[in-house]
Amino acid sequence: MAQLQAWALELGFSQIGVADIDLSSAEPGLLAWLAAGFHGSMHYMASHGLKRARPAELVPGTVRVLTARMDYLPQRLPGDWQAIEWQRLAEPLAAQVSLYARGRDYHKVLRQRLQQLASRLEALVGPLGYRVFTDSAPVLEVELASRSGIGWRGKHSLTLHREAGSMFFLGEIMVDLPLPLSEAVSGHCGQCTACIDVCPTRAIVAPYQVDARRCISYLTIESDEPIPLELRPLLGNRIYGCDDCQLVCPWNKFAQRHALADFDTRGPFEAPTLLQLWGWSEAEFLRHTEGSAIRRIGHARWQRNLAVAMGNALRQDLAPADEAALRAALQKRLPQASELLAEHIHWALET
Repeated sequence: MAQLQAWALELGFSQIGVADIDLSSAEPGLLAWLAAGFHGSMHYMASHGLKRARPAELVPGTVRVLTARMDYLPQRLPGDWQAIEWQRLAEPLAAQVSLYARGRDYHKVLRQRLQQLASRLEALVGPLGYRVFTDSAPVLEVELASRSGIGWRGKHSLTLHREAGSMFFLGEIMVDLPLPLSEAVSGHCGQCTACIDVCPTRAIVAPYQVDARRCISYLTIESDEPIPLELRPLLGNRIYGCDDCQLVCPWNKFAQRHALADFDTRGPFEAPTLLQLWGWSEAEFLRHTEGSAIRRIGHARWQRNLAVAMGNALRQDLAPADEAALRAALQKRLPQASELLAEHIHWALET
């Protein structure tokens, strides 16, 4: 394992661990979450069923899961980054994009480097059956991370680490090699409910349980439906994802900067305004989001999210010139807007 850990660090990972594949104790919770409909329109979660908790059914022959953590805070982010993020959330004309999405698509980065790590392991031990994953298949990532010592499940349902908070990505390699197991760590959330209390839409319905249908990340990224009327005002200026439960978490004062330039914030996402991003044509959207996780939502959802944020800005006490500019931009888009976008634009202008 020492050689494997050295390789992992060399490839930009911050930590690795090894979990067993018996996740049977997690199955009742998974079934209850699905039965409550908390997965929303992510129907693939229900269709995969208990396969998520049974790695050997997903990849036959699997006997261990190698888990990996990769920190993603941009290197140039100031020490008071949480305060800066809260400040931008309070600026109606600012466009707030989740921190993890401001650089290169993490799926590409982690998958490539997990593959390299697996190839090195195979070169060391001989023929190896394996498959790499990063948020791309029916895998209980947080459960596996918790069992392998990467961290513990926070009340917001994300993995927490005492020396790295929660600002990191997770990846897995399922292997048919009986690697030595890592020791799980105990939880350290105590009586703290900061993440539950701060959630704008009250999506964390109980400790460790999130109703995706109310989560801003789900609403702005996963869902291609109209954003529910009662939730639109609660989105504020969040146009892609939401970091509130992580910003408020005391453990994130220990969040680590990334080791790779891939996660550096790209120019268009340094400090964007709603009007700047609203002005992008579809071709400009595709160009500015090339190689980014943001591209997967498409231009239609991007504009839908922006229309809601612009409507929320119009409900604030803006300078007359700013209000006029927002209204003009929204009205200009109406003639060519899809039915979905037009509905959100009309809502935005109803002030």
